[in-house]
Amino acid sequence: MTDSVELGLDTFGDVTVDENGKLKHHAQVLRDVVEQGVLADQVGIDFIGLGEHHRDDFAISSPEVVLSAIAARTSRIRLGSAVTVLSSDEPVRVFQRFSTLNAISNGRAEVILGRGSFTESFPLFGYNLNDYETLFSEKLDLFAGLLKGGPVTWQGTVRPPLRDQMVYPPIENGSLKTWVGVGGSPESVVRAVNYGLPMMLAIIGGDPKRFLPFIDLYHRAVEQLGGEVQPLGVHSPGHVAETDEQALEELWPGYEMLHNRIGGERGWGRITKDRMKMEADMGSLYVGSPETVAKKIASTIKTLGIHRFDMKYASGPMPHPTLMKSIELYGTKVMPMVKDILAQG
Repeated sequence: MTDSVELGLDTFGDVTVDENGKLKHHAQVLRDVVEQGVLADQVGIDFIGLGEHHRDDFAISSPEVVLSAIAARTSRIRLGSAVTVLSSDEPVRVFQRFSTLNAISNGRAEVILGRGSFTESFPLFGYNLNDYETLFSEKLDLFAGLLKGGPVTWQGTVRPPLRDQMVYPPIENGSLKTWVGVGGSPESVVRAVNYGLPMMLAIIGGDPKRFLPFIDLYHRAVEQLGGEVQPLGVHSPGHVAETDEQALEELWPGYEMLHNRIGGERGWGRITKDRMKMEADMGSLYVGSPETVAKKIASTIKTLGIHRFDMKYASGPMPHPTLMKSIELYGTKVMPMVKDILAQG
């Protein structure tokens, strides 16, 4: 299992603060994300994923553009989205953008397709939230057809039909690695199996064991529908520092700000430091020293039987140097420890 497990990082490009505590311009945050991706490559991290958002607290609205900048300065790290909101995008253009990234990076591109946990993109691009489910299901169906290569014939209700249409640029070798992002919908699990695609679970709170039914459903669906088991992954938040205490103290201000803003929008109660610590101890927050984080990641990998774990390393306006140190520790210390733990069984 050790050789097949990949360890990656994700970020939404959370708008960070400078040395004076002032929020940075989105442009500088994007430049910082490129530097973070370069460092991730240098310290041996397997994958970096950039999430698409369209709001003022996250800087990344076009993951593929930022990933192309990272691709130009790296040589081995795999590059993908986390996630691409396919429901409010155009599947042909998504495929073209990622096939272009794949060419530029010599085959290192991946795309994680999802419906998104935020809805800002729907009114922005002229889509009706009442069509939420139909938009995703039909567009994923078209995207699955594009992945096969060759002329595409497709018809649905959310866009004009295609008939024997070639799409360029084609993938040079093999196929574009495409995941289906799943936040808690059994239908999305079965949908991933139907198309023979890997599944990425977004586990952002509570005990990871809660998602075992989704893993079981995936395997049962493969047995009933046929096909092969594809890679399964988990995306969860975290932060690494030299000690547990330092990691918690560094994470808290940004974590509090992020959760209270989103919670206020969604009617949740305000987060407390004790609640954050509880999530770190028993939930899906991977925060602490390299040893603490490594043990928790290894436990999740073994419990769920997953093939990849991606840690979202930024939570709110955490300073760029703090994020860089977390990335360094993740690559140089956490990853070797996780693989050692998994090798011991």
